[in-house]
Amino acid sequence: MEITMEMIKKLKDRTGLGIMDCKKALAENNGDEEKAIEYLRKQGVLKAAKKSARDANEGLVHAYIHTGSKLGVMVEVNCETDFVAKTKDFYDMTHQIAVHIAAAEVEPQYVNIEDVPAELLEKEKSIYAEQMKATGKPANVIEKIVENKIKKYCEDICLMSQEFFGSEVKKTVSEYIKENIAKFGENIKVSRFVVFKIGD
Repeated sequence: MEITMEMIKKLKDRTGLGIMDCKKALAENNGDEEKAIEYLRKQGVLKAAKKSARDANEGLVHAYIHTGSKLGVMVEVNCETDFVAKTKDFYDMTHQIAVHIAAAEVEPQYVNIEDVPAELLEKEKSIYAEQMKATGKPANVIEKIVENKIKKYCEDICLMSQEFFGSEVKKTVSEYIKENIAKFGENIKVSRFVVFKIGD
């Protein structure tokens, strides 16, 4: 069954979850909204979504230096309590996020899609629209193609929507964080990161 944007949006409005979580839940349940919600509850994702609204003012700043010492990453990951921040599991999770940033196929530029500046999106839209003009396609088709290209562009350059590096099961960084929210029972968020490269 085809999972439409309308179906995804409806589930998103009901659960407050991201597009990727909603799309996956619907795909796993043949488009059945109620079964998708039940699936999300079983996965612990809905519980994690509720926790994600809580303040996260503790955490770690972690530095990772890649082999050869020509690339380094510093990342701040927050949680709710100092107790969780001091655990080995939280350290390991933060380390894995730093490794992902260093090893990602496309170097992330922003944490979330919402962080991408509007002027950058407008610039990319105009470039894509100009490229598509030569195809001779109708304006409404071009608009849809440009919209999809912008969505893919944002997913590529934003940390949370990237496919998580090193996982045997395909998941986004956002899904990896949500798994850990369910595991720790606290809100967890990546606040910021910076990549250092020799010569940059």
